[in-house]
Amino acid sequence: MALKHTEQTDQLFRAILSLRDMDECYKYFEDLCTVKEVLTFAQRLEVAKMLKNGQSYQQTIAQTGASSATISRVKRCLDYGDGGYAAVLDRLAEEEA
Repeated sequence: MALKHTEQTDQLFRAILSLRDMDECYKYFEDLCTVKEVLTFAQRLEVAKMLKNGQSYQQTIAQTGASSATISRVKRCLDYGDGGYAAVLDRLAEEEA
């Protein structure tokens, strides 16, 4: 199911894009989400990074604690999604270099 562009989702993404630094991100996401939700997002990003780098499901489970269902979902997004993970992971890799 594709995420639909609505006034509310556009406003949410504009709000995220308006954040100026890491401290603002922490403050906003702490207000917006539960701690568990933020940790889940972070775990999915790490799973995507590991899969993109060729790690196996078993290695990814062992290192992240993610379920096989989560890993499968992330893998499906990497393979057949809209390229969101790839874009973010490429930019993060550029920052690290």
